[in-house]
Amino acid sequence: MNIENITVIGAGTMGHGIAQVSAQAGFQVTLVDISEEIIARAMAAVESNLRKGVERGKVTEAEMREALLRIQTSTDAAKSASQADLVVEAIIERLDTKQELFTKLDAFCKSETILATNTSSLSIEKVASATRRADRVIGMHFFNPVHIMKLLEVVIGPETSEDTLSVALEVASRIGKEAITVKDAPGFATSRLGLALGLEAMRMLEQGVASAEDIDKAMSLGYNHPVGPLRLTDLVGLDVRLSIAEYLFTELGSEVFRPPDILRQKVEEGKLGKKSGEGFYKW
Repeated sequence: MNIENITVIGAGTMGHGIAQVSAQAGFQVTLVDISEEIIARAMAAVESNLRKGVERGKVTEAEMREALLRIQTSTDAAKSASQADLVVEAIIERLDTKQELFTKLDAFCKSETILATNTSSLSIEKVASATRRADRVIGMHFFNPVHIMKLLEVVIGPETSEDTLSVALEVASRIGKEAITVKDAPGFATSRLGLALGLEAMRMLEQGVASAEDIDKAMSLGYNHPVGPLRLTDLVGLDVRLSIAEYLFTELGSEVFRPPDILRQKVEEGKLGKKSGEGFYKW
């Protein structure tokens, strides 16, 4: 299937990033969310990212203008999805909410349209079960910030077809991502490994092993990680990591993924990381 039109559902941090890189790669993109206010903030962020690219010599003025012209916006998910060759969902990380959306997308979209979810940990099989096209449902897990991070984790459900995988990998290549292919398992490859490290760092902080700064330095200087696990948690969002930890603990039954008390406490206090101004660090 030749992909020309991509609809991105959800204009948050991940959604607007996916829309940006898709437009830069030459796709016609529609970015959808429930309000014009959310969409306006998203487009301002896209323009800011592109402007920084121009200032750093990585994007030309012409490329920036062309990318912005390729992005349309809408609050009408049904109309936008009906015209898409590929729909990428980037909404809240809740299975029931995603299933509800995918049921609607299944009804709105052309029979050949591929439905992708940006989930970082939820079952592709369960998301696909809300549709009558499980062979055309796939995980396309992008990383934040989307326009900088090179990895795309492509997750195949038990019924995902070879054709659907082939198209997803082709799109990944066209938008300049290095793709890995992972079978549908809780947490996939990236969230499962990354979260295990992050949760252990939180337990070390609880136990007074070292400060947050020194735990992070141990990994960034000792293991060459670009950012330490606690600072990374602040960037991802403590609420997001708590949700994934609860899911993986339920699905895998491993104490590795039991959420530490310090994580629950900070989320209850509204200390969600960079987006709230404080998490394990003050921003």
